[in-house]
Amino acid sequence: QVQLVGSGGGLVQAGGSLRLSCTASERIFSINVMAWYRQAPGKERELVAAITRAYSTNYADSVTGRFTISRDNAKKTVYLQMNSLKPEDTAVYYCYTDRATLVGGATYYEVWGQGTLVTVSS
Repeated sequence: QVQLVGSGGGLVQAGGSLRLSCTASERIFSINVMAWYRQAPGKERELVAAITRAYSTNYADSVTGRFTISRDNAKKTVYLQMNSLKPEDTAVYYCYTDRATLVGGATYYEVWGQGTLVTVSS
C-alpha cells in the first residue's frame, strides 16, 4: 500500500515562511506527478502547485511568485517552500500523486497524504 507522509506545517506570522515536505513509503519504485493541494475551512480543496517527474511545474495564481514546489526523486519526496505567507494561505495542505508504482509492480492512482495544517496569523 502506498503512503504519503506530510510534515512541516505550523503557525507563522504573515510575511513569514514555512517549508512542507512529503515523503512516499519506501516500497515505492516510481512516482508520477506530485502536487500540493489545500483546503481552507468552508472551502473546496484546491490545487496549489504540481511538479512532474521531469520537474515541470505549475502553480495556482494566488501563490505564484511566493511558493516553490520541488522534488527529489531519489528520496521520493516533494517539497513546498512557502514565502511571504498571508492569512488567506491558512489551510490544511495535502500532498498528492496521480500514480505511484511499487517495487513489486503494483500501481496505485490518486494517492493522498494525511494533511498538515498551516496557520498564518495577521
